[in-house]
Amino acid sequence: MIRVRRGMVDDIISRRPGITELLVSVERNREKAINYDNLTGPVMVGDEVLLNTTAVYKKLGTGGAHFVMGNLSQTDRDISHEGHIMKLRYSPCQVKVLAVEEPDSPYAEVMRQADSLAGTPVIIGTLHSMLAPVAAAIKKLAQGKLRVAYLMTDGAALPIHLSKLVAELKGKGLIDQTVTCGHAFGGDLEAINIYTGLLACKAVAKADIIIVAMGPGIVGSGSPYGFTGVEQGEIINAVNILGGRPIAIPRISFADKRERHLGISHHSRTALGKIALTRSTVVLPKLTPDKMELVLKQLEDSHISRKHDIAIVDAQPALESLREYGLKVTTMGRSVEQDPEFFLAAGAAGVYVSPQPFVAAQADKG
Repeated sequence: MIRVRRGMVDDIISRRPGITELLVSVERNREKAINYDNLTGPVMVGDEVLLNTTAVYKKLGTGGAHFVMGNLSQTDRDISHEGHIMKLRYSPCQVKVLAVEEPDSPYAEVMRQADSLAGTPVIIGTLHSMLAPVAAAIKKLAQGKLRVAYLMTDGAALPIHLSKLVAELKGKGLIDQTVTCGHAFGGDLEAINIYTGLLACKAVAKADIIIVAMGPGIVGSGSPYGFTGVEQGEIINAVNILGGRPIAIPRISFADKRERHLGISHHSRTALGKIALTRSTVVLPKLTPDKMELVLKQLEDSHISRKHDIAIVDAQPALESLREYGLKVTTMGRSVEQDPEFFLAAGAAGVYVSPQPFVAAQADKG
């Protein structure tokens, strides 16, 4: 069910491509709301809007703002003729896109012929916050010579415009092009599924390295399989099917107070140890001896070290790149200083694929 209320736009907080952040008067309060301009049209101060207030009412971390469902002051909108693929299908918010594969696309012929990633490295994360250290490390260590594409899945937020991080990374030249697949939308290129999304990164975006991760807002339940990050294992399979080189980011933390996320998270142990049916390289950062001992034991106990290749690198250059590019990122509300192992683990994959001498060790445990 959706909790719906009418509100009045009091102020515009910010505008960036595809999204407007608002202050609205609703139920005698003045609260934050988000308008997706490509869904519900432009919005101005004084407009009466229809709001989805469910997440704020339930005090949920996911979607912690009201969302504009319709602008009652500006109801008529037209759309372009190009494109026939609907995302958010059969919902009141279904949106038409021009998918890279469809006949009207200027890339239709390229996509008809695309059938291989030809060994392209594909770094696969689970949380959106992993994106920054990976992209920053690659651009810094490769001196900007490698072209990076970000493929956003539909495992969390569906509109890519919600991510301030993506806008910042593109603005700083750390991501060259974005692709949204499945029901995710708003990328530079739209794709119908993970396979054509990956192929579009290679054949159309001309990526040297592909980063795949969901948008903001992973969904989890605490149960072994009840989280959207299970997609990591399935994406590894897809990359191998297409002849790419999958590189998996493990979720590692020693700051999270929940036991299931201590060391290597149960998310990673499920996705890599059970869901992934094909091989990848799991990259670890150098850690202190006690922490490394726990992580390696968890890899062994979850069969990850038998199913996948393990690489260990000095990931400090990734943290240095975050500082150099002025990127202030958090995960679950924690900063780099509060949860360094998480960001080291993410950045390690970027260090690993970059043409530099920081790889410290690689163990093939076939």
